Amino acid sequence: MSDGGTDGAQAGAPGGGEQGAEQARVREHERVTADLAASARVIARRSIGSPILFTIVYSSLASAIYFSLGVIAGHALGLTPLVFLVAAVVFAVTAMTYVEGASLHQDRGGSTVFARYAFNELVSFVAGWAILLDYVILIAVTAYSSTQYLRVFWHRLGESDEALGLALAFIALVVLSNIRGFGTRRARRVGILLAGDIAVQAFIVVLGLILFFNPHTLTAPIHLGSAPKASDLVFALTVAVIAFTSLESASGLSGEVRISRAGLKRLVWSTTGTVVFLYVGIALVAVTALPVHGGHTALGGRYVDAPMIGIVSRVHPHWLEVGLRYLVAGLATVTLLAAANSAMLGLSRLAYSLSTNRQIPSGLGRLHPERSTPYVLIILAGLIAAGLVASEDLNFLIGIYAFGATLAFTIAHLSICRLRYKEPDRDRPYRIPLSVTFRGASLPLPAVLGAIASAAGLVAVMIVHEPARYVGLGWMAFGVALYVIYRRADETSLTKRVTVSPEVLRSEYHRERDYGSVLVPLFGTPLDDDIVQTAALLVSGEPTDEAAIDTATIEAIWIFVMPMSLPLDASLPEAQIKHARQVLARAKAVGEEYTGVQVATATVRTRRAGYAIVDEAKRRGVEAIVLGAEEPSTIRGGARLGGRGGPLEGYVGDITKYVVRKATCRVIVTAPAAKDSPVEVARRAHRTSTPIH
Repeated sequence: MSDGGTDGAQAGAPGGGEQGAEQARVREHERVTADLAASARVIARRSIGSPILFTIVYSSLASAIYFSLGVIAGHALGLTPLVFLVAAVVFAVTAMTYVEGASLHQDRGGSTVFARYAFNELVSFVAGWAILLDYVILIAVTAYSSTQYLRVFWHRLGESDEALGLALAFIALVVLSNIRGFGTRRARRVGILLAGDIAVQAFIVVLGLILFFNPHTLTAPIHLGSAPKASDLVFALTVAVIAFTSLESASGLSGEVRISRAGLKRLVWSTTGTVVFLYVGIALVAVTALPVHGGHTALGGRYVDAPMIGIVSRVHPHWLEVGLRYLVAGLATVTLLAAANSAMLGLSRLAYSLSTNRQIPSGLGRLHPERSTPYVLIILAGLIAAGLVASEDLNFLIGIYAFGATLAFTIAHLSICRLRYKEPDRDRPYRIPLSVTFRGASLPLPAVLGAIASAAGLVAVMIVHEPARYVGLGWMAFGVALYVIYRRADETSLTKRVTVSPEVLRSEYHRERDYGSVLVPLFGTPLDDDIVQTAALLVSGEPTDEAAIDTATIEAIWIFVMPMSLPLDASLPEAQIKHARQVLARAKAVGEEYTGVQVATATVRTRRAGYAIVDEAKRRGVEAIVLGAEEPSTIRGGARLGGRGGPLEGYVGDITKYVVRKATCRVIVTAPAAKDSPVEVARRAHRTSTPIH
C-alpha cells in the first residue's frame, strides 16, 4: 500500500547561469518522469493485485457459511439471524483494525506484526501462535466439510471411512499446492469461481426469503434462557468469528497489494456489506426453511455437516431443488478447498515471519530450494490438520478455533489502540473512524469495542467449551515454552526483536544475499537513488516462483528534524510533507525494480537525526544501515565524513560519524561518482563498509 508521487530532486546547474540551471531542471524532470513510468510498470508486474486479495478475503467468508451455519444454528436455534448480525458488526470493527494496522506497518503477519510494534516480541509470538492454530484447524474443517457436500454426487463419499480418506487426500493436495506456490493466474481462476459462488448464495437468499420467510415461524420457538440456553447462545456468538481468519491472511499481503486510500475504505465497507447480506440473509432463510421444533432444528442435526444442502432441499419445484442441490454441492467443494488453500497460504507467510524474527526455530521455516516456500512448516501443518480431521467432529474443531481467533483479535485491537499513543505521527493510509481524544492521543472507539468483545468471547469460550479450554491453553503453553527455550538457548532477549537473514532459511542458494534487511535514511539529495540502488543490490535475490515469499526489505525513512522551539507533534508545512512523500515514493519505485526486494517507507520525527537513525535500526531489527555522504573523497572512494562542500555541508558528516560510532549493526557509507555503475556502487559499498560490534 503506497501513496504515489513524483520525485522532488533537482539537478544543479552545470553552468551557464539561470538559463542553464532551468534547462538542467527540465532535463532532470523529464528523466525522473520517464524513470517513474518505467518503475510503475515494473511494480504493476511484480505487485500482487486484486485477484489474490479477493480470493483470500472472500474464500473464508463464503466458505464459513458452508460449515459453520449448522453448528451455530444447532446452538442459537431461532436466534441464529441475530448471532450472524452481531458477527457482521464485529467483523466490520475487526476489518477496520486490520486495515489500519496493515497500512501502518506493511509487514507480513497480521496481528503478530501489530503486537510487535505496539508491545514486544513475546506478545507478538502469542498472537502469531494462536493464529497458527486457527489456520491448521481451518484446513481440517474445510477439508472434512467438502466431503460432506460431495456425498450429494455419491452418498458413500460422506460416510466415515470414505470421508476421512477423501479429506486426507484434500489436505495432501493443499500441502502440495502450497509447496509449489500460489500464483496470480490460479488465484484469478479461483476468484472467478468464488464470485459465482457468492452470486449463488445471494440467489438462495432472495429465493428463500420469497419461499420461506415468515416472522411467526422465526420468533415463535424463541424462549430466552431455555431455547436457546444462555451457554449455547454464548458459544454460538464466539463461533461466529470463524470467518475472520481471512483478515489475517489478507493482512499478510501488506506491502504487496497496491491499493489507494479510497480503495482501503471501499474494501472495508464492501466486505462488511457482503457479510451482513449473506450471513444474516442465509440465517433468516435457514431457520424458516428448517424451523425449530421442540428446541431442535435439522440444521444442527441431520444437516449439521452440510447445512446449505438442507436449505436447498426445501426449495420447490423439484427440478429447481435438484439443480440447486448439485450446483451448491459443487461450488461448496471448490470454495471450501479454496479456503483451505488460503489458510495454508496465510500459515506459510506467518510462519516465515515468525522464523525470520527468531520466534520459532529457523529449521521450521526452511525454504524450498526451488519454490521459495516454507515447505517444512507446510508439511507439518498438513500432518497436524490430518490428525485433527480424524475426529470428524465439527463442534470440537470449531470450538478450539474460536479460542485462537478471539485471543488473536483481542491482541490486534489492543495493539492498534496502543500504536495510536506509541506512533501518533506515523502516516496511516487508513484510520479507523469514530476516534476520541483520550490522554493526549486519538483513541479509536471501534477498536476499543472490538477488544472488549473479543476478550469477552475468549473468556466465554473457555467457560462453555471444555475442549477449547484444555486444547487451546495446552497449545499456547507448548508454544510459549518452545519460544522461551529457543530464545534462551540462543541467549536472546524474550521481548526484543531479533531477525535472521532470509537466506538462513534456504537449504540451497540461488544467489548469495548479503543482507536480509537494511535501513536507508533519505535526505532528498541527488545521491538518494544511488543509495537505494546500493541497498537493493546488497539485499536482492532471485525468487523462482511468482508468489514466492522470500523477499528482502529496505526500510526507507525520511527524518523530520524538529527544532527545540516546536513540540515533536507540531504541524509541519504541507510542502515539507509532500516533498518527503515524493522522495519516499521515488525510493520505493527504484528499490523494487530489483528482484526479491520490498521497500517499506516511513517518516520519523526527532530532535537529532543521528540518534533517530540508530534508534530506528534497533527497533526494526535491520542487519545494516546504508548511509550516503556528500561527495567522493580520498577515503577509498567512500564518503567525506566532514561533509565539506557537499549539498548538506557540515550536517550529514556529523550524522554519519554519530551513526558509525553508535550503531549496533553494520554501517555502510558510500558516495559514488556520477560515472559509476550500480554494480560498482555495491562493490564500493563493501569496501567502505564499517562493521560495528
